[in-house]
Order: sequence, then C-alpha cells, then structure tokens
Amino acid sequence: MTALFGAGHIGLRALATGLPAWYLLDPNKAKAQDLACRLSAQDTAQYLIVSAASHGDPLNCNCPGTYADMGADTAIHPQQPTMAPVDVRLGASTYQAAAPWAALSQDVLDRTVFFHYATSASQHGDQAKAMRLMGSTAAGEMIVSAYAKHLAPCLGTVQTEPVAVGAQSNSAELVSFSGRTLPSISPTQLRQLLTGSVGRGTRPGAVNPLVALRSIRDTHLDQLNALAKQDATGVQRQFLDALALGQQQVRRLAESLADTLSAIDRDDVEGQALAAAALISANVTPVVTLRIGFGGDNHADPDLQDEANDHVTGVQGIQAVMDALDDMGLRDRVTFSTMNVFGRNLNGIPKVESRAGRDHYGNHAVAVMIGRGLAPGVIGGVMPIDDMGSNGALGAADIDSVSGAGVAGGDVPRDQTDVAMAKTLGVALGIDETALMSDFVATAGGAVIRAALLQ
Repeated sequence: MTALFGAGHIGLRALATGLPAWYLLDPNKAKAQDLACRLSAQDTAQYLIVSAASHGDPLNCNCPGTYADMGADTAIHPQQPTMAPVDVRLGASTYQAAAPWAALSQDVLDRTVFFHYATSASQHGDQAKAMRLMGSTAAGEMIVSAYAKHLAPCLGTVQTEPVAVGAQSNSAELVSFSGRTLPSISPTQLRQLLTGSVGRGTRPGAVNPLVALRSIRDTHLDQLNALAKQDATGVQRQFLDALALGQQQVRRLAESLADTLSAIDRDDVEGQALAAAALISANVTPVVTLRIGFGGDNHADPDLQDEANDHVTGVQGIQAVMDALDDMGLRDRVTFSTMNVFGRNLNGIPKVESRAGRDHYGNHAVAVMIGRGLAPGVIGGVMPIDDMGSNGALGAADIDSVSGAGVAGGDVPRDQTDVAMAKTLGVALGIDETALMSDFVATAGGAVIRAALLQ
C-alpha cells in the first residue's frame, strides 16, 4: 500500500477527494498555473498502458504492412485457417493482415497505428535496453519513465513512477525509474490490497480501503475548506471548486473500482487489463506495463502453430484492455502500445521458410499503438535489407518522415526508427514536442512521424 499510495496512504486521500497528492501534503504550494495544467490535461494528456514482452514474440510477422508481394522475398505467414489473410480497415485505407487482427472492434481499429521499426536488440535480457532505445534516451532513462515524468504533474497522479502488473518474477520486464528498479505488483495482489479479498471471498478481519473513501473525503475536505478560507489569493479555493469530488462521485468511483477489482481472479491478461484500468482510474500512475503474448520464444514451432494460437489470444488480450477501459469510462484518456525487445525473422532462413519456427530478430518489430491522438494506418513497413548477407531477408524499411511510408532511402533510416516510434508516441500522449526532445541524446536521430498523428 505504501509503494502504491505513498507514506500515510496519501494516495487514498487523493483518490477520495479528487485533489492531487502534492496539494493535500501542502496546499500552500498551489499555484494558478498548476490548476491550469491539471484542467488542460483532461483534454490533452493521455495515460499509457504498454505491453512489454522480453520473449520477443512474432507479433511483428503477421501485421498490416507485412503482406506486400515481394516475390521470392515475401514474408512467411502461418497457414492455419485462423491466420488466413483478410482485409483490415484502418481509416480510409484497407490492408491485408492475419485474420485475428480483424477481430479487433472497428472502433479500436479506427484508432490503431501499426508502426514498423527496428529495436537492434538480440537477447531476451535486452528488454530493458530496448526500453532505453539501445542508448538513445537521455541519462539512460527508460522511455516509459521519461513519459511518466512529463505526464504525472498535469495528470495529478499519486506517484510519478510507472507500475508493472505483468512482469511478476521476470526481471527483464521490470521497469526502472531514475536508476531505481521498481517492484512489480500482480493483479491479484492489487485486488487484495484494495478490497481485502482473496479470490471471490473476503479475508476475515480485512480492511477494505475503498469502503472508507467517503469518510476520508469528508474529513479532509472539511480541513481543506478551513484552510482555503485563510488563503488570501483564493488559489486553494479554486482548486477545491474545480477538482474536489462530491459524495456521489466518490461513491460511484468506489463502487466501480470494487466491481473491477472483484472480477480479477487470475494474473492472466484479462486480470492485468482490469488491474491497469483500476490503477489509472484511481489515478495512481501515468504509466502501467503488462504483458500480452503473441507466440513466445518460438525457435522451434512446427507449422508455426504456437504463433497461430497465440495471435488469436493475443488480439483478444488487446481487446480485453480496450474493454476494461471502456467499462471504467477511460477509453479517451488512455493510449495503448506494445514495446517488445525484438521481433522474429520474417523470411530468409531455412526454419522460417519451412514454417518450423523463428529466431530473434532486431531488424524488425511492430508497435501496435491505439489511442485518441493517433491517425489509423501503417507507418513504415518491410523491405529487403542488404547488410545481412542473407538472400533478401526482410527488415524494417526506412521511413519517409512526412508521409510515414516505408521507402528505401527514407530520411529516417532503419536504425533510427525506434527513436521515431518513441517520439511519435510521446507526442500522441500529449507531451510537448520541444520538452520531449530533452529525453533523447543529441545523436539519437529519428523524427516525429506526423502521418501517425491526428492533426
């Protein structure tokens, strides 16, 4: 509880009142620009949910943008009926993709970008390095933590640090923040902390923090109102008038959180989706990481069967995240993205050509990005690469920064496409572009791809 809600559980007071935790700790620090930032964030700033998989799933192999006919160099796909190529509509354009992608609801696809890029990573343990863009972030910060530092002040979250709900004991998927490795909390642990329940029941004598929200609200708002009367500038009163929750709002929030948390009975993708939605609804953190699998470490995968099976469940997992956000009324406030350590070979090696498995591949990955600020479509793509000496192996294409198209010789070369992806996602989250540039080293390169953003 202290890790999530701070010393003295200040976060529960913030949740109960609707006021930022820093304001509750010291109302005298309140400034008019702080309030303006918080109010403007309701229309601009986005929370972020990231699926991070150190397994390096073959998610990249069957997305829109990988079905171009390149003759002998065409990408290899599973042949099961469940993976048959179908048309997927993204905005005004239609692309071929494996059938599971068409199972995403059209309202989700209308906000989805498939961003083709290269991570340059090669080992499972490189997940943390990939989150640092292989040395392209300033001060070695993970990009998700850099985003969190920008987003937290205006969103008024209890903590700035991201929360990992899918890493569990996998150290490669833990998140670091300013050099500190953060602990992971499982969905079932979160349910137990906030409801006192174990499974579907309640532990005898357990305290339910959500039940106490209304009394917490009344106690602290009475104190804050008394302080506000002494505020010569009236700024404290402005905060209370603009942000303080009413009793009925707190009741509805508590009931909604209790319903969401009580539905968690496992630490699977559905449980992670519900936990992420609950953490964001409770305004605990600006960034939550989880893990959605798309075939795992499939070096040996006869007929690419695991890949085929997990694409079905993987897309269902993404839809589960979207549904959980819908149920909490958060769809317009949250952006989702995948950010895996690497992708898998598309072609060019015997085991892939015979559909017997795929190996680690740092030359191509896909970030599936879904959010209100994104223009649906495909950014980049695949093209034969010459520096591998492997007979037309496909990798991430260079990107034309204006159109977003994958073209040989584009002004964003393949080895800078990960930075371009990260910069584009940051702007989609509502982070000021000028401020965002300070999160990258001077030699990072890359560019914001405007074609991926709603103008």
